[in-house]
Amino acid sequence: MPPENDSLREFLGAAVDAANKAGQLIREKFYQTKHVEHKGEVDLVTETDKACEELIFNHLKQRYPSNKFIGEETSAAYGAVELTDEPTWIVDPIDGTTNFVHGFPFVCVSIGLTIGKVPTVGVVYNPIIEELFTGVRGQGAYLNGRPIKVSSQDELIKSLLATESGTTRDKSTIDAVTGRINSLLSKVRSLRISGSCALDICDVACGRIDLFYLNGYGGPWDAAAGAVIVTEAGGLVYDPSGKEFDITATRIAASNPLLKEVFVEALGHPQ
Repeated sequence: MPPENDSLREFLGAAVDAANKAGQLIREKFYQTKHVEHKGEVDLVTETDKACEELIFNHLKQRYPSNKFIGEETSAAYGAVELTDEPTWIVDPIDGTTNFVHGFPFVCVSIGLTIGKVPTVGVVYNPIIEELFTGVRGQGAYLNGRPIKVSSQDELIKSLLATESGTTRDKSTIDAVTGRINSLLSKVRSLRISGSCALDICDVACGRIDLFYLNGYGGPWDAAAGAVIVTEAGGLVYDPSGKEFDITATRIAASNPLLKEVFVEALGHPQ
């Protein structure tokens, strides 16, 4: 096996260990009273978000002190960190914080590693329902150790679509979100809004969901891990306009390859 494969497996092992540590903390706190702060109108953060990010970064920094690190809570506190070509760990300690606060079990740890700005290793772990999604560039995608692949659905009208309502509540944004949903609902079988971008992408990867899109997610931490996993499961990640996916652009669509063109057309090329 080439040495780069060995090092990627090491990276994956470190990320899984970190996700398990954070997952244990999330599980412990899930059924307790949460201390909640507002980052925005409806965007929440808890003590557990901050504790998990610190725990994950401490674990990874011990192993890889020269790597770069971008985390949702760190970026929220200190401003966005520019993504470089250096190996960079991109972490969302709790994706689905609102679900966590409400005791709704779609909550996960998302740990992605980019190398040369390319998502290369991804771990998404839901510790409440015990699902661990993993992916390594060129080495496939797995759910709890079993290989996964995207659906083979090729008809939009028979497809299950996922999106998110976002955290912005001004009228023009809400109108854009609901308007797009309104136009899509007659073209697909049904819609799901589960509250976690990372888990939505993984649901496409394992074939539960056929299509996913989101305009204006929080930052690269929502998609860095999922992008590897869905791609390794045979899926496509792209901009909702059909252009190439840009991890820094906070716009994403994911689907199996058979649905991309018709889905982009149905989305109506959002600006």
